[in-house]
Amino acid sequence: MATTAAYPVRVEASLDAPLSRGLWLVKWLLAIPHYFLLALLWPAFFVLTVVAFVAILITGRYPRAIFDFNVGVLRWSWRVHYYAYAALGTDRYPPFTLADVPDYPARLDIPYPQQLSRGLALVKWWLLAIPHYIIVGVFAGGGIWLFTDIDNDRFGWGENGFSWGAGGLIGVLVLIAGIVLLFTGRYPRPIFDFVLGMDRWVIRVAAYATLMTDEYPPFRLDMGGHDPAGEIEGGTVRPTPAAPQHGWTTGRVVSVVVGAVLALGAMGLITGGASLLWLDRAERDADGYVTVSETYSTGGYAIASDTIELRGTPADWEAASGFLGDVRVSAESVNGRPVFVGIAPSREVADYLAGTEYAVVQDAGSGEDLALRNGGPLPAPPTQQDFWTTQSAGPGTQSISWPAASGDWTVVVANADGSAGVNVRAQAGATVPSLLWIGIGVLVGGILLFALGAVLVGVAAAYRAAHSPPPTADVS
Repeated sequence: MATTAAYPVRVEASLDAPLSRGLWLVKWLLAIPHYFLLALLWPAFFVLTVVAFVAILITGRYPRAIFDFNVGVLRWSWRVHYYAYAALGTDRYPPFTLADVPDYPARLDIPYPQQLSRGLALVKWWLLAIPHYIIVGVFAGGGIWLFTDIDNDRFGWGENGFSWGAGGLIGVLVLIAGIVLLFTGRYPRPIFDFVLGMDRWVIRVAAYATLMTDEYPPFRLDMGGHDPAGEIEGGTVRPTPAAPQHGWTTGRVVSVVVGAVLALGAMGLITGGASLLWLDRAERDADGYVTVSETYSTGGYAIASDTIELRGTPADWEAASGFLGDVRVSAESVNGRPVFVGIAPSREVADYLAGTEYAVVQDAGSGEDLALRNGGPLPAPPTQQDFWTTQSAGPGTQSISWPAASGDWTVVVANADGSAGVNVRAQAGATVPSLLWIGIGVLVGGILLFALGAVLVGVAAAYRAAHSPPPTADVS
C-alpha cells in the first residue's frame, strides 16, 4: 500500500467536544486583543522575512533567531484562527505566546532547514507558488498570502498584515458548521476534516512563500486533524485522526465546492437585500424620496454634471418610470443666495457654458471630484435662457423633475443671478415604489440560494459520515 509523503510543515488540530452552541457568534470580539497584537507582529514578520531573504542569498541559510520568531508568529496566528473563523475548532482561548503550547488543541511546527537554495529564494515566493496562490485564493478568498486584514479575519493580501478564514470555501464551510452547531450542538465532523485540509494547504503555502522550506507544497488535501508527518514532538494533544479518504469521492468534493460557492454568492444577495430594505425603511425623506446628497463648491460661475446618456424607446421609459417612480433633482445654496437648477440637452448647455469658468462633477458620489474649466463669466444669467427643458430658481431649496426621455442631458446648478462663487447642497432622488418588494425578493432569493448550497454541502457531508468507519477506542 502506497504511503503519503510527509511535508515538513506540520499542522495538528483536535476538535473539542462539546463546543458551545453560541460562543462562535462573539469570538470576533473576544479575539480582538489577539488581532491587535498580530497586527503589530506581522509587519515585523514581513521585515524579518526580507532580511532572511538577503541572508539566504548570501549564506544559503535562514538566520535561526529570525526563523524561530517567524514560526512563532505563524504558530500564534494558527491558534487564533483555529479558535476563530478558520475552523471554530475549540472554545479554549488562545495563549499570548510565540512558543509552542503542547496541550493547546491547535499546533504548528516547521523544522529548521540547515541549508536553503539561493536560486529558489529568488523565484519560489512569487513565480513557483502562483498555482498554489490560485488555489489558496479559492480556499481563503484572499488569494495571495502574507499580510493580515483584521477587519475581515482571513488569510490574503490585506492592508493590516496577515490573516485568513472569513472568505472563500473555508469561511463558507465554517459558517455552515457554526449554524449547524448553533441548532444541534454538534460540529459536523466531515466539514471539520475538509476545512482542516484546506487550512493545512494554506499554511504550507504560507511557509513555502516566506522561504521557510524549499520543499514544494503538495497538491493534495490532507484532511482531518492529524498531519501525515506525524505528531509534533513533545505534544500531549491527541489530534483528531485523519479521515479515511474513500468517503470523499470526486463527486462529493464537487458537491461541497459547488455548495460553498452558492452559499458564498448567496451571502452577497442577502447583504444586498438587507441593504435595499434598510434604504426603503430608513433613508426616505419626508416626501418619500430615496436620495443621495453632496455639497459642491467652486469659485466659478456654474456647476455642471457630466453628460448623462439616456437611451431607449417610449416603452422603455414607461417601464423605467414604473420602477423609479418620480425622479427629482434639488439644490440649495449653502450661503442663502437664490439658486438656479436646470436640465437641458447637453449640446445646448455646452454652447451656453463655452468660454465660461465652471466646474464639472465627474463623480456624483464625491463632492471633491470637480474638473475645472477655465474662462470668464456667464454670457447671461441662466434664468434668461429658453433652452432649459425644466428649471427652477429662487431662494431656499429648488427642485425639478427629471425629463424621462432619450438623449444626452446635463444638469446645471448656478447662482440665480449668474454671479461667481457657487456653493450648494445638491440632491438626487427617486421614489422607487417597488424598492420594498425588490429588497424582499433579493433577500429571499439569497436565503434560498444559501439553503441550496447548505443542502449540497450537507448531503456530501452526511454521506461521508455514514460511510466512515466507527472511531476506534482510545487506549492510553
